[in-house]
Amino acid sequence: MIDKELAKRDKRYHEGFFKKIGNGTLVLFLRFLSILPFWVIYGISNVLYFLLKNVVKYRKKVILENLTYAFPEKSEEEKNQIANKFYRHFCDFALETVKLYSMNDAEMKKRLTVKGMDQVSEYTSQGKSIILLGFHYNNWEWCSSIQKRWDNKLLMIVNPMRGNQALDKFIAHSREKWGGVSVPVHKSARMAIDAVRKKEPVALWLAADQTPSADSPFWTLFLNREAPFFSGPEKIAIKTNQPVFFLHLKKTGRGKYEADVSLMFEEPKNVESKDIMLAYIRKMEEIIRETPEYYLWSHRRWKHRRPEGIELTL
Repeated sequence: MIDKELAKRDKRYHEGFFKKIGNGTLVLFLRFLSILPFWVIYGISNVLYFLLKNVVKYRKKVILENLTYAFPEKSEEEKNQIANKFYRHFCDFALETVKLYSMNDAEMKKRLTVKGMDQVSEYTSQGKSIILLGFHYNNWEWCSSIQKRWDNKLLMIVNPMRGNQALDKFIAHSREKWGGVSVPVHKSARMAIDAVRKKEPVALWLAADQTPSADSPFWTLFLNREAPFFSGPEKIAIKTNQPVFFLHLKKTGRGKYEADVSLMFEEPKNVESKDIMLAYIRKMEEIIRETPEYYLWSHRRWKHRRPEGIELTL
């Protein structure tokens, strides 16, 4: 949910009266959609897919540009095929995210399996916290339900939504109803350090592939293009020496996923800071190249140019 202090500082989070009414109406409609059965949800997704792909042509230029840089070896036909599959998955993901609002634990367990929990439990039994690095791939929103599968308190690092408090609350409810807590990104380091001080085992979950400002000190190559990254995850890992895990979400069928949690670094303080982020980025690239249609290609991930004076980290 939107932090009141943040809303006061940043006018982008403010809403006018009529916009607030419109946003509230939209959320009422989404709440209605969320109670519909999955067969109806996917029927709506099929219609949405046709509209976005053929009529609206949603961010087609951005999608194809991103694919061209990421896969220079592929033909135009191959890139168009990936784009078409992306549109299909993106529509399913959007409707599945709405459906999350009303899903219960029994229904979620039928649709999302989780592997690698034994490793996490080993650290939990010792009272240790972990850092969980995910990214915008497949249906990351459903992973908020992982809280039901382990004892660590799930701290979900989020960027509050601008100018739409009703939708922000809708999404926050969908994420937090499983027991986890949404934490604004500017408070993530403080929360992680407090957990260590209080000896409370938490899992700090970050989708660390988001786009920071251009003046970020950490720039590297990501899918054949220069891109900035938040360096917070590695700084927190080294300062707290919390084991770093990677969350790989696989799609096993329509509306069915498998989350695989695997250990990346057991003792972050013993590695160079750049090694954590670089290993994370290369792991993402490996997964994306294997099944590219599930990545968020419509995102303007490479919108910044590297400022002079900031070197690439390789």
